[in-house]
Amino acid sequence: MADSVTIKRDVILRAIVTEGLKEELDNEFEEAIEQVDQRLTQLDVGARQYVSELQKSDIQQAMAVRQQIEAEKRRFRQAKDQIIQRQRQVAELEEGTEIIRGTVESDVEISVGDNLQTALRGVEIVVKDDEVVEIRETEGGISPEDAQEVSPRIDEEESSPIELV
Repeated sequence: MADSVTIKRDVILRAIVTEGLKEELDNEFEEAIEQVDQRLTQLDVGARQYVSELQKSDIQQAMAVRQQIEAEKRRFRQAKDQIIQRQRQVAELEEGTEIIRGTVESDVEISVGDNLQTALRGVEIVVKDDEVVEIRETEGGISPEDAQEVSPRIDEEESSPIELV
């Protein structure tokens, strides 16, 4: 019987806003916008060819496919709008402000007799221009699902503003 086990826990990665970070984020947003534009173009070109061929054999199905394609294009445009909105929010961030950049995992060893709440305590890593400046432990753990990450990545049901500390 084992006396200890190693488990994974989420660690929040925070960054202190600097001009360098704002430039890095702006580049990430520009790349994300470019990717969405490319996917829209690919969808449009591929759809035209497919729908044209489909119209020759089944006009009803071609109309249904066209509607699905238009819905997908709207979804891409909405994602692009959200990325642009976040890009504008980042441009307005004040230097020295802390933002959430994401989560990473860390291992923690739990042994017989340990306090589980203490072992699972939340951890945050704070960086400034990629240099770790602080490691914080928080009471009660961290719920990364509740945290708003600053990145160009758009989740389907996510539209809340950037979380500032």
